[in-house]
Amino acid sequence: MSTKTAIDPQVVKQLREKTNAGMMDCKRALEEAGGDLAKAETILRTKGIASASKKASRATKEGIVASYIHLQGKVGVLVEVNCETDFVAKNENFRSFVKDITLHIAAAIPTYVSREDVPATLVESEREIYKAQVKDKPANVVEKIVEGKLDKYYSTVCLLEQGFIKNPDVAIKDLLSAKIAELGENIVIRRFTRYSVGEV
Repeated sequence: MSTKTAIDPQVVKQLREKTNAGMMDCKRALEEAGGDLAKAETILRTKGIASASKKASRATKEGIVASYIHLQGKVGVLVEVNCETDFVAKNENFRSFVKDITLHIAAAIPTYVSREDVPATLVESEREIYKAQVKDKPANVVEKIVEGKLDKYYSTVCLLEQGFIKNPDVAIKDLLSAKIAELGENIVIRRFTRYSVGEV
């Protein structure tokens, strides 16, 4: 008969402070990790991201509209980010995330929120350009190259696919998933507008 590792409540508290997960989730993760704090954090993150995808179908009727003005009034951003409850909408952590998104939009100049928002005609036009660029390649290679170029295109124009300006190795969609896991609610970047003086 296996015996569970006795978990120090101070370590549970420490893990909770680091991950913002529930006390029982922290205790279970520490038991699973044999009391190893780093391993327990990894377990929680893995489960957290999994639970984030489950939360993605839940309704988001609360949230905030945030603004950011940059470069002495030369660039302005408005963004709507939704969550499930007014409690999270007022949470400093949530608001800090939204602020980071406005800063990112000002700097990275995305055009759409996600690849689903890119008009089909535009995608088809890009696809034809890429096909023409590699028309001399073998047919079985062309589609792979075109898909690779399309992915690159999406990572340029779609907010969720862009690398976060403060940490380019992390895509905005991954940042969003981590925040959903951390706050325990579905969060949706609904829409944004970016203004730049002199742009039509």
